[in-house]
Amino acid sequence: MFRLWGKIYKDTRMVREATVCVEGDLNRTKKVFEGLDLLCRKFDLAVPIWLDKNVRDFKRHSRTRFKQDNFIEKLDFDYLEIQVVEED
Repeated sequence: MFRLWGKIYKDTRMVREATVCVEGDLNRTKKVFEGLDLLCRKFDLAVPIWLDKNVRDFKRHSRTRFKQDNFIEKLDFDYLEIQVVEED
């Protein structure tokens, strides 16, 4: 099982959080993208754009933050953070 934890922060406080499970015979990258898609549906957000900084952070720490630069529409929060909680 692959679990991804998503948290939305505003003014240094977590205002929403959710955990999604991704199952199937997918590689890690596809599980991350599928999990992010599921989280964005739960939060009613567009899927953010991965920048080089996000890719580096995720490779090193298994988590990253998506700020206004990663989204096309205006956000009413400071950032969305995703983190791998459990891997197969």
